[in-house]
Amino acid sequence: MSRTTINDLGAVVAVARRGSFRAAAVDLGMSTTALSQAVAKLETSLGVRLFNRTTRSVALTDAGRQFVEAMGPALEDIRGAMEAVRSHRETPSGLLRINAAPVAASEILSPLVLEFLRRYPDMTVDLVSEGRLVDIVADGFDLGVRFADLVPSDMIAVSLGRPQRFAVVGTPQYFAEHPRPLVPTDVLAHRCVRVRLPDGAIYRWHFEKGAEVVRIDARGPIILGEASLARTAVLDGIGLGFFMEQNVRAEIEAGRLVRVLDDWTPPFPGLSLYYPGRRNTSAGLRAFLALARELARGDER
Repeated sequence: MSRTTINDLGAVVAVARRGSFRAAAVDLGMSTTALSQAVAKLETSLGVRLFNRTTRSVALTDAGRQFVEAMGPALEDIRGAMEAVRSHRETPSGLLRINAAPVAASEILSPLVLEFLRRYPDMTVDLVSEGRLVDIVADGFDLGVRFADLVPSDMIAVSLGRPQRFAVVGTPQYFAEHPRPLVPTDVLAHRCVRVRLPDGAIYRWHFEKGAEVVRIDARGPIILGEASLARTAVLDGIGLGFFMEQNVRAEIEAGRLVRVLDDWTPPFPGLSLYYPGRRNTSAGLRAFLALARELARGDER
């Protein structure tokens, strides 16, 4: 056990968390072969098998589950102590892992993440975009980015200061052949491009006006898994689409898309960064949060 490193222990936790050597290797920035060798070395040192492996699955053995449950919190304490020491550096360095919804990742990339890297060239940012809401602590992320109403109540949130809006759009050619909807229920008479959510459900179009809230199960000839694909279909004249405003703003301003039902899509609270209230926050995370607050104040002016 004397030759076991923190990285070896972290490898076991990563595989246990992801249930896959391949996915854990991506998270850790190493090859699947190197990760497998690290786990095998630890198993040899301990004299027990930690994982049951098949060609299709990886699962903890009873001994492995007991080991991870006992060792995981201690490993977090060690990492916390190391971050506390690193925080005394004048220039932030190291890795910052961020989990964000796809629309959030696109929103923060240029104004925040790239500016952060310009200011702190010794930092590396691992920005993971996925639709499902993950436990950022259990999955090894430093912070998450989601819409304000999705931030877990036990997290510290930092507003990015930019309200968001939805937009219903179609091409000028489409509206030359179809009447423009005046109220949300008019959408039911139109061909619509629908989007499937990460949980498999079809997204219901959400409208608000004053105290009235309307959700529409749009109908149409195609269902897509990404907003970018839906935008392409709408631009091709297939039908109406329902998007975050920033994803189609350029097309609206250029006249390639026409916006309708504008009075039924009011602004709502925008994105927030969030992170756990740890006692020891790394210098990199503190610098990132400070920059986020600085940019948010600039947007509010």
